[in-house]
Order: sequence, then structure tokens, then C-alpha cells
Amino acid sequence: LIFVLYLLLILALCRLVVCSERHTFITLYTEINGQTVAGIPDISAVTTLDGQQIDYYDSEIKKLIPKQDWMKEFASEDRFKEYTEFRERVQQTNKINIRFIMEQFNQSHGVHVYQRMYGCDWDDETGESRGFDQHGYDGQDFIFLDLKELRYITPVLQGIITAQKWNKNREQLELLKQYYEYECVEWLKYFLTLRKAGLEKRGTPVVSLLQRSSSSPVECHATGFYPSAVTITWLRKREDHDEDVDLGQLLPNEDGTFQKTSILNIHPDEWKKHQYVCVVEHEGKTIQKILRENEIKSNNSKLLIVRYIIPVQLGFVRTKTGFIVVFAHLVPWARYDMKE
Repeated sequence: LIFVLYLLLILALCRLVVCSERHTFITLYTEINGQTVAGIPDISAVTTLDGQQIDYYDSEIKKLIPKQDWMKEFASEDRFKEYTEFRERVQQTNKINIRFIMEQFNQSHGVHVYQRMYGCDWDDETGESRGFDQHGYDGQDFIFLDLKELRYITPVLQGIITAQKWNKNREQLELLKQYYEYECVEWLKYFLTLRKAGLEKRGTPVVSLLQRSSSSPVECHATGFYPSAVTITWLRKREDHDEDVDLGQLLPNEDGTFQKTSILNIHPDEWKKHQYVCVVEHEGKTIQKILRENEIKSNNSKLLIVRYIIPVQLGFVRTKTGFIVVFAHLVPWARYDMKE
């Protein structure tokens, strides 16, 4: 699982700085064998696109729930129902797999966790793509698919029998190669298109003037816009004013939109004397906020601004071996399902 964690970390950093546009599409299934804590299902599946959760399924609700507004369009399609049915089939397979793995470790009881994480990433500039398929047990790597060699590899002795069995099924391996090189990338592109269309519908910036205290600099904060290109400037007496101005970095919001801030570092007595205006330009639209005391929102106005959001969804399940990271994504995979 380290490779995928690395991918998501790089992806999160790339959303804070200028990076190559590499997108990821990942699914994680988690099967817990034994008595679990109340509220934690035996089986769950999460979908992430570029590190953001887009759907969720577990064995208790038995429904595939969209986690982004733009996913509702997909939820109205017939294939969304097929995905839910696929989750139910996978949960049966996972029950078989975890029991088989417990036998390999000579375990007959206790709480154990089996996870399968798979998906692909794609660079929309170079067209390069990579697939990955990894299985973990109790927080440790159990077996993974080497797509270059087209064979399963295991780092533990208990995984040798599984690797040998799966490697004999050449037809299945060829189907997996086809999926990761082509179909997974097509699904990734499809969801990128849905996300782009959904965000563009609601991508007009919300502009606010913020101040932590009466003596603090005033911030012009634009958020909720998409795509990311935005210009924030200050006017003084209707003329451009770029002195004592600090422009913040472009930051991602957890819903796929963006935010940006421009700070005006002048004393309140100065901006109270002269009219200052924050101007935000985005996709041909211009929004202006005149700097007045009654326009400023501060800590006293009960406004919570969330900044520096890293778009990686993480959860944790405790076992006797420690903490296991849980996150993931969605893929139509019935024909590629593995059984022991």
C-alpha cells in the first residue's frame, strides 16, 4: 500500500503547487473478520478521484452513496445500480479470500483485516498511465500485481500459494492487463468529465473581506470557483494598487473547487480614509467588494474559513498489529474478480 499512499501524497502536493496534471482513480475494499466495534461494517468500499472521495458502500447500508454533488448525474444512470450489485458480489468474494488467508497464517480466530486496493493514474499532458492492484492483510502487504511482468508477487511466505495459483490463470492476467491499460483510464477520464461539468455549473467565486481582529490586515478571500484561473487585485481611488499587497497561493477545496486570498497590509486608519476595492475576475465575470467596516467578517462574526485542505480521505481501523489506513475508489470489475 506504500506505493498508492505515495501517489496520493504527491497528488495532494501537486494541487498546492504547479505540477504535471496526473490524475488518480483508486478503489479500496476492506473486509474485517471477527467482532468489530459498533458502527464499523464488516465490508466497506470507498472511491476516490484525485484523492477526493466520490462514493461509499458498505455491507450494512448495501447502497452506493455519491459523496460529491456532481456524482448525482452518474447516480441516475443504470450502471450506478450495476456498481451497487457488484459491491455485493465482491463482499462474498472477500469473505472467501480472508478465510483462505487466515489459513495460510494458521489463524482460526481473532479480528483480522483484508484489503484490496486497485486503480490507475493518468497524465493528461503526456498520456502516460499506470495501473496497480495490491492486497494487504492486517496492515501488511500480502500480494501485488506486477503489470510489467504480468505476474503476482508476494513479500511474505504465506502468500506464495496464492501467487502461484493466480499466476497460472493467464487468461485472467490478460484481462487485468487490458483493464488497467485501457478501461480503467477510460473510466478515470469519464469521471473527470463529469466533475468538470458539475463544477463549472457552480464555479462562480464567493468573495468575502476577512479580518482576524480590528488591527489585523484585511484579506480578500475568493472561494468555490472552478476552473482554477482567477485574478485578485486591489483598487485605491479607482486606480490599481499593488503596494503592501500579498497574494496567497491557489488552494484546493475538498469539493474540487479552489480558493485564493489577497492580503492588504495597511493600517485601518488608511483604508478608512480612502476607498479600497477588491476586484476578483474569473471566467469573464468580475466581482467587486468595497472595503467598508460593515463588509468585513471577523472572528466575532462566527464565520469559519477552512484553509489548506489536503484532498486525501483517510480513516483508520485498529487491529492487534496497529493502525491500518483505509481509503479508496470505484471500478466496474465483476469479470476480473479473484476467488481463492
